[in-house]
Amino acid sequence: ELLEILSQTKDPLRVQPFLSKVFEAMKELTFTGELVATQMHSKEGEVIDFVTPVVTANKNVEMWMTDVENQMLAGIREVIKIGVESYLDEQRTNWVLGNPGQVVLNSSQVHWTAEVEEAMHETTLAEYFRKLTDQLLDLVRLVRGNITKLQRMSIGALVVIDVHAKDTVEKLVKENISDPKSFEWISQLRYYWELDDRNTEHLWVKMVQTPFPYGYEYLGNSFRLVITPLTDMCYMTLMGAQSLNLGGAPAGPAGTGKTETTKDLAKALAKQCV
Repeated sequence: ELLEILSQTKDPLRVQPFLSKVFEAMKELTFTGELVATQMHSKEGEVIDFVTPVVTANKNVEMWMTDVENQMLAGIREVIKIGVESYLDEQRTNWVLGNPGQVVLNSSQVHWTAEVEEAMHETTLAEYFRKLTDQLLDLVRLVRGNITKLQRMSIGALVVIDVHAKDTVEKLVKENISDPKSFEWISQLRYYWELDDRNTEHLWVKMVQTPFPYGYEYLGNSFRLVITPLTDMCYMTLMGAQSLNLGGAPAGPAGTGKTETTKDLAKALAKQCV
C-alpha cells in the first residue's frame, strides 16, 4: 500500500482510498478542478475546511500529504478556536447542533473547566451542579427530536462527557472542595485555552501537574468511552508517565478495557493512536 501511494505522483485522486490508513478519521478530500484540496471529510460525513488550500499539482505525494497533515492540524485548531469563542454567544443546544463533534466535546470541556474553577472561587458549586443537570436534560430532549445521524452521534459523545462532568462536580460538592488547587480537582482531566510561550492561543490538557499540548489530530465524530473512577486513575498514571518521558503498560484480565482506555486517552489528547 505504501508503494501504491508513492507511485501515484501524477494523480492525487487515486491516493484517496488510502487516506484512512494515514489519517484515522479522514475518508476523502475535496479537490477543485486544478487539484487543490480545500476540505477533509470524515467517515461519518463531517466536513472541515482547510485554513489554506493544499496545492497538489506537480508535487510529490509525500510533499502534498505533509501539507494535508499540516492543514488538518491548522483546520482543527481554527474550528476549536471558533467553538470556544462562540460557546457563550448562543444557546448551548443550538451551539451543539452547529459545530463539528470534536469541537463540541473539547470546547465544552474548556468552558466546564473554567466554570468549575469560577464556582469554586465564588463558593457556588452546588448551584453549578444544578446547572449541569439542566444542561444534561436539555441534551436528552434534543436527542429525542428531529436531528441528523451526525448530530445524534455528536450529542451521544457529549452526553458521556457531560455525565462524567456532572459526577465530578457532585463529588466536589459532597467533599466540600473550594480550592482549585486541591488534589480532588487537579486529578481530573482539565482543558484550558491559553497562550503558549510564543504568545499564541492553544488548547492545553492538564492532569495533576502534567500540562499536555492538545494534538489537533482529526478524530471525526466518534463515540467516547464511559469514564469510571478506574479510568481516571489509568489516565492519571499514563499522563504522569508521559510527563516523565516514560511508558505505561496497563495490566489486567482480558476484556476489561485496557486497550480502549489507552485509545480513549489518545482521543482526549487528539494524538494518533496506532
